Amino acid sequence: MASRIESTLAGGIRRGSRAFGPAALLTLAALLLAAAPLAAQAKTQLPPPVPGAPRVIEQRITVHSPALVGNLEGESPNRTVLVFLPPGYYRHPHRRYPVLYALHGFFIGAEQWTHEIHVPETIANAYARGARPMIVVLPDSKTVYGGSMYSASPTAGNFERFIAHDLVRYMDTHYRTIPNRLSRGLVGHSMGGYGALRIGMQHPGVFSSLYVMSPCCLAPMTGQRPGFGPKHPPSLAKLLQGVTSPAEAVRKTPWFLHPLLALAAAWSPDPDKPPLYLDLPFQNGKPRPRIMAEWAANSPLAMLDQYIANLRRYRAIALDAGDHDPLRFDTMRVHRILDSYHIANTLEIYAGTHTSHVAYRFQNHVLPFFSRHLCYTAHCRPRRAVVRPVG
Repeated sequence: MASRIESTLAGGIRRGSRAFGPAALLTLAALLLAAAPLAAQAKTQLPPPVPGAPRVIEQRITVHSPALVGNLEGESPNRTVLVFLPPGYYRHPHRRYPVLYALHGFFIGAEQWTHEIHVPETIANAYARGARPMIVVLPDSKTVYGGSMYSASPTAGNFERFIAHDLVRYMDTHYRTIPNRLSRGLVGHSMGGYGALRIGMQHPGVFSSLYVMSPCCLAPMTGQRPGFGPKHPPSLAKLLQGVTSPAEAVRKTPWFLHPLLALAAAWSPDPDKPPLYLDLPFQNGKPRPRIMAEWAANSPLAMLDQYIANLRRYRAIALDAGDHDPLRFDTMRVHRILDSYHIANTLEIYAGTHTSHVAYRFQNHVLPFFSRHLCYTAHCRPRRAVVRPVG
């Protein structure tokens, strides 16, 4: 099923379309579904064990987020967070460590994310292969519809601030971190890749290195028809008639429409429209320009030029995607834009699908990347940015 969805979607991207209507918006939602086929746990390849891999300490904690208090959707402000401490954390009580925050994709939470990237095994393997120890943090940002989009919404909650402020503050006050942006990294895959880029662009004072893995939803996509589900999907508005809560909306709608509800909750909230408190981007089969503009305003490719000065502050930026992943096209666009502004970044299109090699990538590329670029002392200084003229 996953390969069929990705193939259909990729074909739609290649063909393009002159209209940005309901089918195109469903195609945007399909980018999320290609990342989490059938809302099930994606199967990823487990790297073989590395001899001498040390024991990594795993902890499950709950972090209260003031940024999520009072959200209209009823999402809990008390979030599960999985923390992976490096070997020797308790043997060396005066040693401090840099922190890597790793963001999961759509339809899964932090627990499922551990299975996709096979932690703590891949973390231990990376250490055995020479990566320097760090604290790795996996926060849970799943919502009733499947994902928060790591956005700031009165409906779903301000998950952007949860990650960039509340969670960072909690880690810095409860663990032996190096409380400096130069010692904080941010990585994410799929919806998490979107979140890493979105949050990274807007919070360069919090993080210093970014790794964006197969990011979804970078730009509104066009297509002749959705890359998933039936040719003529049922009217979402009709299906939602009479619902009394977001949970009931999930029960009354087919799985392939849940991403639309998640995107609407994140990007077009409406506090005056109970019980879902959101605006859909089309009505009676016709697009709603104001709502579509709100969605477009949340697309990183639309925002990127506004945050060039922020992105120049990063010590390192990396992007990757599989050569059979339809999300690689917009990932390459981000790379080209950064290059056009002479912002140092790397892009790798590797052999694989959206999820097949994500554990290998996390072990052999992501962790070594942050091992090289994060600061491991309390006295690091920012690297002076080299600004070259554009054009």
